[in-house]
Amino acid sequence: MDYLNRLARFLDRPLFPWKKLILGFSVGQFVFESLLSLRQYQVLRKTKAPKVLENEISQETFDKSQAYGRAKQKYELINGLWGQIQNIAFIQLDILPKLWSWTGDLLLKFAPARFTGEISHSIVFVLTFVLVQQALSLPSSIYYNFVLEEKFGFNKQTPKLFVTDMLKSNMLTFILAPPILAGFLSIIKKTGNQFFFYLWAFAAGLQLYVIDGSKRSAHSNAYFFGLPWKKHIVIYDTLIEKSETQEVVAVLAHELGHWSLGHTTRLFGISQAHFLYIFTLFSVFINNHSLYADFGFLLEHPIIIGFILFSDALSPMDTVVKLLMNILSRKYEFEADAFANKLGYNAELAKSLIKLQVQNLSTMDADWMYATYHFSHPHLSERLKALNWTSSEKVGADEPEVAKATGRDEL
Repeated sequence: MDYLNRLARFLDRPLFPWKKLILGFSVGQFVFESLLSLRQYQVLRKTKAPKVLENEISQETFDKSQAYGRAKQKYELINGLWGQIQNIAFIQLDILPKLWSWTGDLLLKFAPARFTGEISHSIVFVLTFVLVQQALSLPSSIYYNFVLEEKFGFNKQTPKLFVTDMLKSNMLTFILAPPILAGFLSIIKKTGNQFFFYLWAFAAGLQLYVIDGSKRSAHSNAYFFGLPWKKHIVIYDTLIEKSETQEVVAVLAHELGHWSLGHTTRLFGISQAHFLYIFTLFSVFINNHSLYADFGFLLEHPIIIGFILFSDALSPMDTVVKLLMNILSRKYEFEADAFANKLGYNAELAKSLIKLQVQNLSTMDADWMYATYHFSHPHLSERLKALNWTSSEKVGADEPEVAKATGRDEL
């Protein structure tokens, strides 16, 4: 492990401008992603469906899809800008050290002495940080669900259900976060310089699945998930209700393709390697005094703060990993489609994909740079081309109206 120690010493340079570097990464990524969004917005202004969809989708359905896409793109741009403003403010105003100090004072004032150590302090800090982030994102979440999604007919949440879900989510966070954080920090404290291996084993044992059903949204989907020894296929009830039996079977064939071709097992292995790589790199930064100092932590070096700052410093590399994972994921989707095709479900799968797109008003075409960076699945036009699909009937023509499209930019 000498090379890790040498790297740690190399990166721990007094007066190194970590804050400026991380801020530069953040702004640069935001600008890059905004430019990609603008490229995608131009695609969403097209008035004609891609050639492969000309006989599949009615003009009205295409207009609805484009309008919904533009509305979401505008929302994402504005929401991204709001998030960037928050990030800059947090960094420039030294919110992290102030919040750490405030939560420490809170513990000293109200908690018994045995609960004032770093682990207890970190738990209170993280829970407070979560609540602050939730409060800052609440207006945009309300707008997305009750204005944007409502306008296009997808929102099924009532204000009561929205609040109930938020309270349940907070309750789960307050129940699960403390023991997980305590385990995370205890492992690091007790296992020395090789904590990253034990931390990786700890993280590998944590699995949490959350599925939103049709009570909350009218969107449809199906997916395959699980561990190598325990797998599940999930099909939304909304998809079953709006598809023919053979089309549902075709979707199952696609998902079984992921199992047969070992996609989930491979992705699980890659994700575990990614975790190990993250924790190994964290061992390089955990005692980086210059990083802590540049963010206002001159006397204290809390582990959880180090992990947050390390995550920010790692963001450019993580963006590359995300890009590569999306490329691999799209490859696997094409392979699963081909698996269903070999089983004789070419037409049924194509029709199911088209109906799924119509029901969700999903993007039917995309800018290649935007899709490469953001999409984990090929868009509809690409998948139909790969299936060599041709049809003379408009599969989406008789779909029930989801929302009235005006042909103008929505919002």
